[in-house]
Amino acid sequence: MEFARSERAAAFCRRLSGFMDAEVHPNEATYAAEQAAQPDRWQPVPVVERLKERARAAGLWNLFLSDPAHGAGLSNLDYAPLAEIMGTVPWAAEVFNCSAPDTGNMEILHRFGTVAQKCQWLQPLLAGEIRSCFAMTEPAVASSDAANIAARIVRAGSSYVIDADKWWISGAGDPRCRLIVLMGKTAPDNPDKYRQQSMVLIPREAPGITVRRMLPVLGADDAPHGHAEISFTGVRVPAENLLGAEGQGFEIAQARLGPGRIHHCMRVIGLAERALALMCRRAHVRHAFGRPLAEQGVSIERIGQARLLIEQARLLVLRAAWVMDSAGTKAARREIAMIKVAAPAMACQVIDWAIQMHGGAGVSDDFGLAEMWRIARSLRILDGPDEVHRHQIGRLELARHRPAASVGHA
Repeated sequence: MEFARSERAAAFCRRLSGFMDAEVHPNEATYAAEQAAQPDRWQPVPVVERLKERARAAGLWNLFLSDPAHGAGLSNLDYAPLAEIMGTVPWAAEVFNCSAPDTGNMEILHRFGTVAQKCQWLQPLLAGEIRSCFAMTEPAVASSDAANIAARIVRAGSSYVIDADKWWISGAGDPRCRLIVLMGKTAPDNPDKYRQQSMVLIPREAPGITVRRMLPVLGADDAPHGHAEISFTGVRVPAENLLGAEGQGFEIAQARLGPGRIHHCMRVIGLAERALALMCRRAHVRHAFGRPLAEQGVSIERIGQARLLIEQARLLVLRAAWVMDSAGTKAARREIAMIKVAAPAMACQVIDWAIQMHGGAGVSDDFGLAEMWRIARSLRILDGPDEVHRHQIGRLELARHRPAASVGHA
């Protein structure tokens, strides 16, 4: 395994870090002030739109896409430190057109979309002219098991008709959202449960779409991004809006979720680094019982343990990226499952210690730690809960040590 950055990736890191220091970090207070001043919290925050123009002009655009014709042409291993840098500010990835769920939708459109679908949806997404969302999870079933999905996609002549109840549709609250990528069943009776599902591309303004509510996350509305519960009642789209082939939905979902999961883990490492930096600064300036927190044993021990946890998670993420690059996403399913458990758990612990170090200020909005914790905690469910990933890791490990048929039982 070789984790050294290519010179090209190192150059991107320097440029991105410089842009973050010069443009993003100095505007964090501006972001908060502009969003608070808006009469409608769901409208785009103006400072992000201004920074997008500068990022694109600086060549820091679509960094996630490995296709050099449309993105930076970086491997997963090369993209990892860039995602980590962006992850230090929760809204920064959008500045570089590298935020979920658009990244995943762009990747599957690029890989599975027709020429017409790419012209209609992929090109404006790559240009940052529109946004999109992904509708997979359902309120009535445990959607971590794709076989449970109840949404129906029925062929009706030259159209497909969709009936579904979906929720946790991230990005649906953004007024720029123009595309919904929906996963449902076209062949519910297929004996192969992984060939029952398909994906369709639905224009956001299609008749029959009803936003039931915007879902709060641990008490926060997550505006202007947001997460919606949406009903699809008799929604009709042309048959050419099918993404890929009928029965290919599960395959497309796996192709989407693999890179999506590693991107989330990369960003949450950046979030943990930010929390650790805040914890250290607090330890130097805050005094209790006659001395700085930085001179008290529990503070020093927690800071040291936080550094260990971050480095361990980073190495695991880099290994997963290396396996994905060298052997493919399917071959890296164990590594992806491991980082999906390890990275959010690490971030939750580091951020929790940072909150504790800040006392009452830690649970306020003054230092951003409460928002960081909400993000990290949500990731333990998002894109598959910890239990599902640990189960997969355990099954793969058991398979490695399965006894030969000729070996008798003890």
